[in-house]
Amino acid sequence: MKNLHDMTDEQLALSYIDGNNRAFDLLLSRNQSKLYSYILFVVHDRDKADDVFQETFVKVITRLQAGQYAASGKFSAWIMRIAHNIIMDDYREQRNERIVEPTEDNDLSNLSGGDLYESDIERQYVNQQVMADVRRIMDKLPAPQREVVYMRFYQQMSFKEIAVTTNVSINTALGRMRYAILNMRRLAKQHDIELSILQ
Repeated sequence: MKNLHDMTDEQLALSYIDGNNRAFDLLLSRNQSKLYSYILFVVHDRDKADDVFQETFVKVITRLQAGQYAASGKFSAWIMRIAHNIIMDDYREQRNERIVEPTEDNDLSNLSGGDLYESDIERQYVNQQVMADVRRIMDKLPAPQREVVYMRFYQQMSFKEIAVTTNVSINTALGRMRYAILNMRRLAKQHDIELSILQ
């Protein structure tokens, strides 16, 4: 029999379904850091993130035990989709502003977050300051917009993957990115923040 540590997450999930509790312990240790970082980034509150994280793994266990998992996709994407649904359900209950949906198909898939830093120390310092400003501005975005920016730039997910994970159309994911960028530009202008990266 294959060693647990040599198994993929998908194989571990199936092993847990077959009754191996150690398989779930390993699944949890492999995925908890990435999942918790994602949840905390979206909800912006450590207590809330703890609650969502716990609720996510309760649902993961329940669905695994009920046989509602098929190893047809990545396990990490499956649990992230569960966490997303919990966050969005809570957001819908509390939201006091309307989510702006796209009015046209804006393909922003050519945007990339890589290669931002040069070796030059001054440029690196300025660019680090710009990225810190970007994070502060992102904190002010509505949760659905902040989420799509995080998935695109910090997790390098394609818009197709973002759409599947967040259970929306690609146009909606693109629209949220478009409005996130518009909102970030507006906020930068309001606070007199320069967001240009030095080349």
